[in-house]
Amino acid sequence: MSQTFQQSVITEFRANAEKVGGPFAGADLLLLTTTGARSGKPHTTPLGYVRDGRRLLVVASNLGAPAHPDWYRNLLAHPAVRVELGDEEFESLAVPAEGARRDELFARVVAEAPGYAEYQDATDRVLPVVVLELPDPDAVTPPVTSLADKLVEVHTWLRGQLRHAHDETEAYFAERAGHGGAGEPPAPGIGLQIRQRCLAFCQALEFHHTAEDGHMFPTMEGYHPHLRDVFDRLREEHRSIGAVQSALADLLADAAIAEPDRFRAELARMTEELTAHLDYEEEHILPLLAEVPWPPAAA
Repeated sequence: MSQTFQQSVITEFRANAEKVGGPFAGADLLLLTTTGARSGKPHTTPLGYVRDGRRLLVVASNLGAPAHPDWYRNLLAHPAVRVELGDEEFESLAVPAEGARRDELFARVVAEAPGYAEYQDATDRVLPVVVLELPDPDAVTPPVTSLADKLVEVHTWLRGQLRHAHDETEAYFAERAGHGGAGEPPAPGIGLQIRQRCLAFCQALEFHHTAEDGHMFPTMEGYHPHLRDVFDRLREEHRSIGAVQSALADLLADAAIAEPDRFRAELARMTEELTAHLDYEEEHILPLLAEVPWPPAAA
């Protein structure tokens, strides 16, 4: 798909709440915005999708070409993506399925869109199936009108990713414990899932801390010099938490061979350290941000 044609599809999609004409008339389309693996810039791509419960499935088919499409390489480097679906727009975590789960989901896709089977037949590579989770319809999202609200929103997302990492590793340990057959237990089907979640968490936390250290804290310290000790402590914690992020990534990468009780204890320790930092920041910083409007007023 040429850049000019792709941009025309994006423009028509946004103008007509997901409905486009031409070769995509009647097709289920979404817009996926990824962050460039090398450039760091946003890239938007129109993609076909198949619904599977509370998930959207997209296939990195590249029309059966021998190489993965750019958007797939982007999401492996930056798992947090933005999805436009009709008049909805939401953040999601892009997780490629693995092994038997990938095969099951690909069959689900082919049942609705048989053309993907032809793309698979045209190439030697296994076409990745990427899962995009829809927002929880029962989740209550408070309005964000101040910088304090925005900080809480970011912290809530970070805490949620830690909970998901706990849940996913527990699911794997339960599957491993239930393996009663001969030979080695099945490989975890959550390797990429945990990798993507951990990578998204670490990237978001690093970006959050860089913004605080580079912009928010210096400005706030100028207005509140009596809180210098608080800002100094938070900066020091940011440095130490960088090491915790790295250790967390290493821990989750070793879930397949880990001893469950030791793994749980180490994950709990790291989670406690990370959430204690968020708690301390909220206790001392939120009151100072309650009157700062978000989004920022235009200059």
